[in-house]
Amino acid sequence: MAEPGKIDPMHQFAIEPMFGTDHWNIGGYNIAFTNSALWMVITVAVLWGFMLLGMKRELVPGRWQAAVESMTGFIAKLTDENIGKGGRKYVPYIFSLFMFILFANLLGLLPLGLIGLHPFTFTSHFTVTGVLAIMSFSIVLIVGFWKHGIKFFSLFIPHGTPLPMVLVIFPIELVSFLFRPFSLGLRLFVAMIAGHILLKVLAGFVINASNASPIWGGVVGVPSFALMIGVSALEILVAGIQAYVFALLTSLYIHDAEHLH
Repeated sequence: MAEPGKIDPMHQFAIEPMFGTDHWNIGGYNIAFTNSALWMVITVAVLWGFMLLGMKRELVPGRWQAAVESMTGFIAKLTDENIGKGGRKYVPYIFSLFMFILFANLLGLLPLGLIGLHPFTFTSHFTVTGVLAIMSFSIVLIVGFWKHGIKFFSLFIPHGTPLPMVLVIFPIELVSFLFRPFSLGLRLFVAMIAGHILLKVLAGFVINASNASPIWGGVVGVPSFALMIGVSALEILVAGIQAYVFALLTSLYIHDAEHLH
């Protein structure tokens, strides 16, 4: 609990039960419907609506249709360039992954606090980003072993490696490969949580300086507010970049599973 007049930058990440579900249990496990789950549902609903509005297939594309077509074209180009032959079959998954993360990041930045609502950025939790990373990693493993069988392990031995070095290189490459889902989920989680903490700290400066006196409000509050605007703009850019990086790395990992070296 934050002290009076003190802004707690971590409180925004607290997962809390909604709609009186805090005592819902099955087999001793709590299954409460949380604020995180609520914003996942909202994200899916907004994304579903965005796609439906853009799937009218008019001869002269409207704004929504053009937006959806540009997004699908963008992801199709991404898979073509980074997966190569056979990459188009992964477009639905990569597109869904990219759009889900993008919408989640952007919805969490909406200034709904002005009307008493508090958006929750669930991509700021490693449990969520980790699950998304494990999903992508599972596809890589399934595709790799389904297509290449035991030969998939040759991915961990660079072509031309001398036989004596195999015993050294193989475990290093294997450990590096197994850390991929951890680094994939951690990258998104850290980027989102860091930006939100910074915005909350700056908001604390603005509020406390304004409450202290008009002088402090002008000296500290105004520059902090201006910095908040700049950081918010940067966070919008980061929201898109992180969704792109997640989709890009997933495509590159699938490329390894499809083509090995």
